[in-house]
Amino acid sequence: MGAQGEKSEKCGTICLKFLLLAFNTLFWVAGSAVMAVGVWTLVEKSDYISLLSSSTYAASAYILVVAGGVVILTGVLGCFATFKERRILLKVYFVLLVCIFLLEILAGVLAYIYYQQLSDELKQHLRDTMTQKYQQSTHEHVTGAVDNLQQEFKCCGSNSSSDWADSLWIRSRGADGRIVPDSCCKTPTDLCGRRDHPSNIYKVEGGCISKLEIFIMEHLKVIGAVGVGIGCVQIIGMIVTCFLHQSLKPEPY
Repeated sequence: MGAQGEKSEKCGTICLKFLLLAFNTLFWVAGSAVMAVGVWTLVEKSDYISLLSSSTYAASAYILVVAGGVVILTGVLGCFATFKERRILLKVYFVLLVCIFLLEILAGVLAYIYYQQLSDELKQHLRDTMTQKYQQSTHEHVTGAVDNLQQEFKCCGSNSSSDWADSLWIRSRGADGRIVPDSCCKTPTDLCGRRDHPSNIYKVEGGCISKLEIFIMEHLKVIGAVGVGIGCVQIIGMIVTCFLHQSLKPEPY
């Protein structure tokens, strides 16, 4: 009976090891996905981040990048601890899982909070940013961001093209007679912004605010879903780690 019990215990440990190894493989994939979402937000959409007054959107992305990197490293530690059957390494692995879990939940919560306040922020901030900072020497990044925004989303002005009438640049000699920036034009060419007829420039109901709001809200949903979803999956890894830790014999001192 003793030998049979020991054999059964050994089989249980082997099964738990394979489960944890399978989880770590999934963990690596998930970590890569988390990091990819964060990096994509910071690299591909960094222009739009500069148009926002709050840093919450960027903070959520940075948290995902950090969490993704730690996930990949933790996966390596998890595999090593599993192969070596070291209880102390499994403890470290479990603590790291908890830390990553909290980071990803935090990213999800930040995304949800920002989702609730996004509309008000855009209405209060975007128009002032576009009219006060566009084509100003100390805000070149804003100029590029606004041009990209208007071209990508096919819009003109924060609420409408008439917003540009209050622009510091449009009212200056530097505008060279333009009524709107050239990036408002359906076919951008030099000085095309002198003509604001609907056949020449984008006339979108709700302006760029509505377009940017929809884009960021959709992206916040992705950030939140990835952070919370993968965080919940990690609970399985924590449970398996606890069972494997308990099944291993205490290490001699």
